[in-house]
Amino acid sequence: MSEAQGLLLTPGAGGGADHRTLVEIEAALADRLPVRRHDFAYRRSGRRAPPRAETVTPELLADLPLIAAELGVPPSAMVIGGRSFGGRVCSMAVAAGAPAAGLVLLSYPLHPPDRPERLRTAHFGQITVPCLFVSGTRDPFATPDELSDHSEAIGGPVTLRFIDGARHDPNTIAARRAVVEHIGEWLDALER
Repeated sequence: MSEAQGLLLTPGAGGGADHRTLVEIEAALADRLPVRRHDFAYRRSGRRAPPRAETVTPELLADLPLIAAELGVPPSAMVIGGRSFGGRVCSMAVAAGAPAAGLVLLSYPLHPPDRPERLRTAHFGQITVPCLFVSGTRDPFATPDELSDHSEAIGGPVTLRFIDGARHDPNTIAARRAVVEHIGEWLDALER
């Protein structure tokens, strides 16, 4: 596994780069490596509802080399990911060929709530980088068992971490602290 030299964090569908979880991750890891919280164009233009993930992926593919240059790291040394929709877009970008040292997928939206048949996993087989999934045990977008089963399609090493009792948004201090700790521990393992 390669050393992570930078971290890009993207928000969920209805949130922005100022989401408290992303802010807390940056604050905890900024002394360790450069961190960039990044809003997609729809959010920067003031829209709250996102377009389809498939239409945002090309935007991220174009932005990644620019973000890596701003952070002063090679794109292949950057870990990318984010919350829910943002993590999904990052995973689709990596599946489409974006270089990355790994993926951090927080509250990955495996399917819409109460619609487990509408899986968002068709691209998983094209992912070959190390992946960290952090999710709540009560997340309606993916149960622990569903994430465990479907992440087996990923070609790279997969680490699954679950926060007991948490839902889709880690809205307690303890849950957000657990997210930060899981990412830090995973980055430690990535660098071995």
